[in-house]
Amino acid sequence: MKVVAINGSPKKDGNTNQALQLVGKQLELLGIEFEIVHIGNKPIRGCTACGNCFKNRDEKCSMKDDGVNEAIQKMKQADGIILGSPVYYAGIAGTMKSFLDRAFYVSGSNGGLFRNKVGASVVAVRRTGGSFTFDNLNHYLLYSEMMIATSNYWNIIHGRTPGEVHEDAEGVQIMEVLGKNIAWQLKMREATRDTIPAPTPTAKVMTSFVR
Repeated sequence: MKVVAINGSPKKDGNTNQALQLVGKQLELLGIEFEIVHIGNKPIRGCTACGNCFKNRDEKCSMKDDGVNEAIQKMKQADGIILGSPVYYAGIAGTMKSFLDRAFYVSGSNGGLFRNKVGASVVAVRRTGGSFTFDNLNHYLLYSEMMIATSNYWNIIHGRTPGEVHEDAEGVQIMEVLGKNIAWQLKMREATRDTIPAPTPTAKVMTSFVR
């Protein structure tokens, strides 16, 4: 089993990455393979609403040279997905937001590539805005019919300069508990794969309230 974490921070080794590493350490101790994909330093633009991913259904975004499609395939092949972001103006970092809009729209346009996977969100923040960012990240997981892993508080850790998050004792514990809970859910999912079939996909009903 494998978990892929998306690091949406521009800093490869900043606090977002270190928070993800705390989660990943617990996963690896429990026999789960773990990989961090760093997208926060890439020139990723937002979705242009071209509709080609829905039209072609080839599991690809029409913008092909910025690493998004490669990351989508890693997420598809993984059993679990973690979304990690720093806080920018009480929200998701811009590059990460652009990545998520495209990756999750491709997933939905192709029958739900991330459906029934275990998912979690992780936020690194200096002071405030963490809960708003955490909520926004969770929107992608919830809309995709993923199974959300939790911890003993919101998955938020505090620190300004790289490494300061390790001084947030509660935040460190939150990440460690999250890693253990993700592993537990993954193992339950694997153990029941042949005895409890996953729900079959349901065709989406869309209602517009403007007539």
